[in-house]
Amino acid sequence: MMKTETQNLFRVAIVGAASLKGKELKDVLEERNFPAMEIKLLDDDESLGQLERVQDEVAMVQPVGRDELAKMDFTFFASEADFTRRKWKLAREAGSAIVDMSYALENETNVPICAPWIERELGQHTQFTLESSSIVTAHPAAVVLALLLLRARKAGEVRTSAASIFEPVSEQGRRGMDELHEQTVNLLSFQQMPMGVFDSQVAFNMLDRYGRTSARPLEATERRIGAHLHKLLGGNAPMPALTLVQAPVFHAHTFSIYLELAGKVSAADLARSLAGEHVQIAHAPEDSPSNVNVAGKDQILVAARRDAVHENGYWLWAAVDNLRLAALTAADCATALAAVRPHGKVQ
Repeated sequence: MMKTETQNLFRVAIVGAASLKGKELKDVLEERNFPAMEIKLLDDDESLGQLERVQDEVAMVQPVGRDELAKMDFTFFASEADFTRRKWKLAREAGSAIVDMSYALENETNVPICAPWIERELGQHTQFTLESSSIVTAHPAAVVLALLLLRARKAGEVRTSAASIFEPVSEQGRRGMDELHEQTVNLLSFQQMPMGVFDSQVAFNMLDRYGRTSARPLEATERRIGAHLHKLLGGNAPMPALTLVQAPVFHAHTFSIYLELAGKVSAADLARSLAGEHVQIAHAPEDSPSNVNVAGKDQILVAARRDAVHENGYWLWAAVDNLRLAALTAADCATALAAVRPHGKVQ
């Protein structure tokens, strides 16, 4: 008996659909033709009733509950971590596979941290079974660093490395975006600045730590990136020294990465070792990686140059659209899980 078309499709829920990550994820799933017969938009009370276009139709953002998650094959959590922690078990009880973009489940037992770009680079694949039900997407900054460090090995042995990561306020969601905008406007008009998110001045400023009453300490994110990177590298490349800096920009992670190789190679040879799938090398000044020219792109943009003092030292300047990479990673993780799951609960 021939299967119907719907038996080869999945029902998908996006929790946090009104968030920056949720909106980007919806676009990526549609662009990549993820096999979904339905994409349901769910969020907290603040976003209920918002209208979004999904699969050429208008859909309303709904609450997160058992009825809404019933019969869902995949549930993506693009919500705040605290909201994910309150709701993820509802998805698990409904039998849904879970892709966690909020990192709330990163310390749960048997929930792997996943980065398909890195697995393909290493020729490895996370072994999923029919019992595999939850996965955490790797932090986009960790994905970028892992890919570049693994590629750099092709040019020569990397003796030491260090990376400064410049964080955009969009990593704090729409509230972070709004606070940077309002701080900028208020500074220019000599008014008091809002500090509810960062508890510090972010506008026209660079920070290595937030204020004491900030909701999410910057050092906690720094530790997460380090932990995810250590997991992704798996001993295949030495861990770099890391520092995370809050930059006064809305979108895109940028990176200043120092590599010291065991032998002398040209910057061009190093660049060629980095080039390939997911990495675009900037050859002209106007193509230099920046927050602006990386917007909406799937690739990591990279420029390489020799250090002015150390003969075997090299600098990489890189940029990536943080929201785009987070969504691409989540879609790839779901595709990997889909390969071992029954197609479509609805007969």
